[in-house]
Amino acid sequence: MEYRKFGDTYVLRLDRGEEIVSSLVELSSKENVCLAAVEGLGAADHVVVGLYDVGSRVYHKTELTGPMEITSLTGSITRKDGKPYLHLHINVCNQQMQVFGGHLNECRISATAEIFIREVPGEVGRRLDEEVTGLNLFRFLEK
Repeated sequence: MEYRKFGDTYVLRLDRGEEIVSSLVELSSKENVCLAAVEGLGAADHVVVGLYDVGSRVYHKTELTGPMEITSLTGSITRKDGKPYLHLHINVCNQQMQVFGGHLNECRISATAEIFIREVPGEVGRRLDEEVTGLNLFRFLEK
């Protein structure tokens, strides 16, 4: 992983074999990123995506392997219990140009990834919504 900061934005390059989620957690911890928007693209050979069924509160994971283009990576970085909390979604396409997407759990880079992390002044936490969704929702902190 190599990155530089320009103004409020980190520009990150991941190389073959590196993993997106762990790399973003590492950068967020090292640089104390509390609130940011994430976007990127690249190429991958192993991706684990998920879909959460709110009605049944069941999380379904799907593993994808083979040559894939990352056509869209988007999400947010916040904090939960003082640690980076990533909420990322990804779309990838295979050699037949079929697109798959969902919540990103894991993505190993096969060539490179170009990711922009735009810091936002402030901090947003997370709270578990046990009653309605079972998800960790934004928790707006007191100023």
